[in-house]
Order: sequence, then structure tokens, then C-alpha cells
Amino acid sequence: MARRLGWRLVLRIEDLDTPRIKPEAAGRIIETLLWLGIDWDPIDAATPVMVQSHDLEPYRDAMRRLASGSLAYPCSLTRAEIERAGSAPNRGDTHDTPYPSRLRPDVRPLDFDAVNTAAAANADPEAGLGANWRFVVLDGGVRFDDAFAGPQSHDPASSIGDFVLWTKRDQPSYQLAVVVDDHRQGITDVIRADDLLDSASRQLLLYRALSLRPEPRYTHLPLVLGPDGRRLAKRHGDTRIDHYRARNVPRDAVVGLLAAWSGITPRNERIRVSPAEFMQAFELSRLPRSPVTFTTEDDQWLVSQAR
Repeated sequence: MARRLGWRLVLRIEDLDTPRIKPEAAGRIIETLLWLGIDWDPIDAATPVMVQSHDLEPYRDAMRRLASGSLAYPCSLTRAEIERAGSAPNRGDTHDTPYPSRLRPDVRPLDFDAVNTAAAANADPEAGLGANWRFVVLDGGVRFDDAFAGPQSHDPASSIGDFVLWTKRDQPSYQLAVVVDDHRQGITDVIRADDLLDSASRQLLLYRALSLRPEPRYTHLPLVLGPDGRRLAKRHGDTRIDHYRARNVPRDAVVGLLAAWSGITPRNERIRVSPAEFMQAFELSRLPRSPVTFTTEDDQWLVSQAR
């Protein structure tokens, strides 16, 4: 979509989930994208790719504004303690632990740096600061129009509650980091999988709390799932691009399968498609409305194309 519509396309390495980050992961991501025929526009002459962990100051500045505006507060409750709260919202399909508003302390203006400095002075090195910072989610829904999923109405107050902004590891959460980065990189359009559709409402709340304009346009597309209806993972075997590359499956076969999934070619008539052909034929209106299933037949076809 970016290349068809003449947008700038930037690459951002989101590497703040420290315990799960592997040192070689970023290089492999870049290598895989280039192999698939995907390129991007440099941020500037000296910075071809943005790496979140290289500079945490923009996220700290956002936290200072939220904390001083009584929109964020430290919370030392554990996940188990929150889950035991009788009035916790329904978990739903989220990786976060829902946080009921009745657990929220009296919120007042706070000095983010001073609170964290004091916490660090008494912190257990293994436990980190000892508290997460949470965002004050007030009652009332968030509405927006998604370019693919259509009109949306979500109520984070009832579904997730006060979500984490800053972690015990003294790092920003995904929700905060992505908002700060999208704004400072001038992102106008966010196109991603629909498992993050619920996150859009939380991110829009942060845009508004931080007075960031303009808000991005969202396009949430169906995920590719395994035959059991769950997102692709190790339980489905090795479905990584690297796995097929190692088996000498050509790029045009992988892109051809994407073309079949995207409505460019008939679903049951898999053919090889080059990246240039895919880009030329891609239309949002052709995409299926329901999740795509990566079938055993898809895997067998890819393997059969190996040189």
C-alpha cells in the first residue's frame, strides 16, 4: 500500500521487551525483509532505521507530562493481586492483566523523575523499580473509523482498565512507545494485523492525553492463523520465512502464497508471483474479511517449489 500510494515507508526496530530480545533478531528481520523485496525510506542520511532502545528520553518526556497532569501513577500490585480483585474486567483477548478502577489510588500531580529516582534507590536489582506506572483510563468509549475493519467503538475502561505505561524494568511499555514514535516519525497511516484492533483505542487515548496531532489513520487486516484457528506459533511447526529459505524455497513462491491469501490470485491456484507483480496488483478491496488459514497444503506447495 505504501509504495502503491506513494507514501514514505520507515522501519522501526521495537526492542524494548528486553528479556525476550535476542541480539541477532534485528539483523535477521532486516535480511528477511530485503529478501522478500521490501525496502524502506531512511529516516535521515545517518539513520537508515530507528531503534527504540537507542534513546529513551522521548518516552520519559511523555511520562513527565502524563504524571504531572494526574494521568499516570505508580502501581506496585502484582499480576496475581490484580487478578484476584473481584471486580476485574473480563480478560478478553489481551496479553495485559485487566485492572479494575477500584484499585486506582487517589491520583495527583507527580514528578515522574523524582518518583523513579527514589524507587531506584531502594530497588531490588532483580525486581527493578518495584512498580509499574499506569495510565488513568476514564469511563467512556473511543470511536474511530478503520479503513478495513470499518467503524469501531471500544471502551478500554471496561475491557482493560488502567493499563501499564512504564514498566518495573524502567522502560516504556509498547502502548506508550508506539504512540510517541508514531508521532515523532510523522506516521499518518498505521497498517497492521487486527489482533491489535483493541490497542488502537488505548493508543488514541494517549494521543489525546498528550495533545498529539494529527491522529493516525488505522487499517487493521486479518491475521494468518494455523489450522486450529490460533495465531501461527511453534505449535504449528516452523512457519518462519527463514525456515523456507533454508529449504531453498524461492522468494516468488512465498510471495505467490501471499498473493493467493490477498485475493490477487485464486486461493486454490497457487502460482509464483514476483514482489513487483504483487505490488502492482495489490488492492485493499481484494483482501478477505475473515482470517486466513495457513494450511498443510500451503506448506506442501511451498516445499514443492524448492530448487
